[in-house]
Amino acid sequence: MSEHHPIETEASPTGEHIHMPAPSILPVLNAVGLALTIVGITEGFWILIPGAVLFLITAVVWIRSAVRETAELPLEHHH
Repeated sequence: MSEHHPIETEASPTGEHIHMPAPSILPVLNAVGLALTIVGITEGFWILIPGAVLFLITAVVWIRSAVRETAELPLEHHH
C-alpha cells in the first residue's frame, strides 16, 4: 500500500503583506521601443534610432525603479 504524504509548500504567514509593484506604462513603452528597433533594422535608421533610444531609456528607468522598490522592502523579503 502506498503512504499518503502531504505536499509541503512554503506559504506566507497569515496577515503578511504581499508586495505588488505599482502600475506602470514602462513595460508597454519598452516593448514599443523594441518593436520599432526591430522594424528599423529593415526599414531604416529613421525608425531604428528613435526605437533604440526609447528602448534603452525605458529599460534603464524600469530597472532602476525595480531596484528602488526591492531596496524599500523589509529585510525578511530579501533573498
